[in-house]
Amino acid sequence: MFLIIQRLSLLIISTLLLSACFDSTPTTEKLCEAHTGLECNQLNMRDGQCRHQRDALIFSRFDQLKNDSDLNKLNTIKATHVYQICLTSAAQIEPITAKEIKSKRSEALLHSYDAIDALSLDLQHSKEPKVLFYLWTTGDKNALREFLQLEGSKDLESTEMQYALATFYAQRDGNKTILILNHSLELLTDQNFKDGLHTMIIKSLASINHRQENKKLAYVWALVGKDFKLQVASKKQLDLLYQFSDTEKTQLKLISEVITENIEKQTFKSSLLPNLK
Repeated sequence: MFLIIQRLSLLIISTLLLSACFDSTPTTEKLCEAHTGLECNQLNMRDGQCRHQRDALIFSRFDQLKNDSDLNKLNTIKATHVYQICLTSAAQIEPITAKEIKSKRSEALLHSYDAIDALSLDLQHSKEPKVLFYLWTTGDKNALREFLQLEGSKDLESTEMQYALATFYAQRDGNKTILILNHSLELLTDQNFKDGLHTMIIKSLASINHRQENKKLAYVWALVGKDFKLQVASKKQLDLLYQFSDTEKTQLKLISEVITENIEKQTFKSSLLPNLK
């Protein structure tokens, strides 16, 4: 589940970096000079390591400074996680000169944990679905209960939130998980597609259908995955796993092509999936 959070975090960081490149946002150095509330003094500013992750975190903190919403706090937590991952590796590097660099990296790493703890504490009573999902992944059972109570409501009517919901049912109810993942593709937006969320869903559908012994659907989703250049089984492996006739393979290939086209256009409907047994 951490991989899901990490993947979503990286998508947010990419968006922040792109916005920094193409609009009139001031540099992180100028932001730090103008706003002590960004706590840049705790971010090891003069270190060349983790510069992109640090810049993204500063921009995220600046957004939060302008609007201290729960979602902005969550984005800052995610940006801090990404910076933290980089710092963890950088802290192990032995600098050739200036031995205090390693010490400052360790200090910045410790600060990142404190910053996440403080923000998480602020979010303990949040009702935002994305925040509830995050808190659940950190072990908060109350957050999980509140998140599940939103099932079927408009609050979870997005690709990201349906995928989050599917992660709960994945080990509990395979058939329900498939229905939720199918629905998540129906809600796909341009931004979801650009962020690659559809690829996570396609891989999940191929895997879960295979586990549920829906072999023809598993084969279809594997073919869709290949259309999107995902790392799926080779043709030889697929032939060994799914021993269909040539006629069946041709039929399933045609179905996969229709699904691929509709996902690309963000017009996918669950009704496109025939009842394949």
